[in-house]
Amino acid sequence: MYTVFRCEKPIVIVHGGAGRWNVDEETRVRVLEVLKNAAKSGLEAILRGGNAVEAVVSSVKVLESSGLFNAGIGSVLNLFGEVEMDAGIMDGKTLRAGGVAAVTRPKHPIELARIVMEKTDHVLLVGRGADRLVDLFGLEPRPPIPQRVLEKYRELVRNIDSVRYWRKLRELLRVVAPMVSDTVGAVALDMDGNVAAAASTGGVWLKLPGRVGDSPIPGAGFYADNRGGGASATGLGETIVMTSLTRFAVELMIQGKSAREACIEAITELTRRFGPDTAGIVAIDVRGEIASVHNTEYMPFAYACRDRVEAAFSGIRIR
Repeated sequence: MYTVFRCEKPIVIVHGGAGRWNVDEETRVRVLEVLKNAAKSGLEAILRGGNAVEAVVSSVKVLESSGLFNAGIGSVLNLFGEVEMDAGIMDGKTLRAGGVAAVTRPKHPIELARIVMEKTDHVLLVGRGADRLVDLFGLEPRPPIPQRVLEKYRELVRNIDSVRYWRKLRELLRVVAPMVSDTVGAVALDMDGNVAAAASTGGVWLKLPGRVGDSPIPGAGFYADNRGGGASATGLGETIVMTSLTRFAVELMIQGKSAREACIEAITELTRRFGPDTAGIVAIDVRGEIASVHNTEYMPFAYACRDRVEAAFSGIRIR
């Protein structure tokens, strides 16, 4: 089981979302292959002379383009059958971060989040205000909604009485657990020891329009600080926001804990407060240790460094 490794920098780790992942073997193989390609893409960006920020953007774009994950092209639909995507990115060298929420127009929301980080004075832009930057900066627009996503939406609407998301958390987890998955993310450590982290998602099926999860919020869906490391989270966004999951993990790394120790402690605390089947996290510390920890049944991930690229469907599972 691929759970923790130590690598020589540069290093990139990516995840495909925490959840049940009740899919056939062919899909599992495709998921792992795309994750490996995403990790390799990020690594190659660094080896070409890029930095950690360029690496996580490159990795996440591969995942957003695949259509396999709940991000970018494969994003799920809200209650009214619309796509609303969230994404965020952070540079551990400068502590600058950028996020976009409830955007509909970009093919790659992670590119839009990077523009917020690098080209504006803000941290988080939402809705139309963020979407307007797509044309202003010449970003590629999102293609039409894939047929498989439309079919899933119609199936859920036909069985709407069985989807009782927001009455109280315990009911929510029972209903949503099979669908809390597919958010994507990446963390990178470059040749100069700089760390970056990113996340991208389409949110939760049949969410209320305007709902924002953890993925565009620094300290929740992603966090990076060169003093300790970087982390990217996935799962039920409300629990990740309320526990500041990635900031918690990175602060533990700043205090000297390894990526493994920090991620285990962070997910254990979240599980204690909100129960299992809620979240997962991947991380890299500044010493080059990587970790993948989750309290869901699976969380597919992959990592790439100079001498190897590997992928697995599960890391350390907290029960």
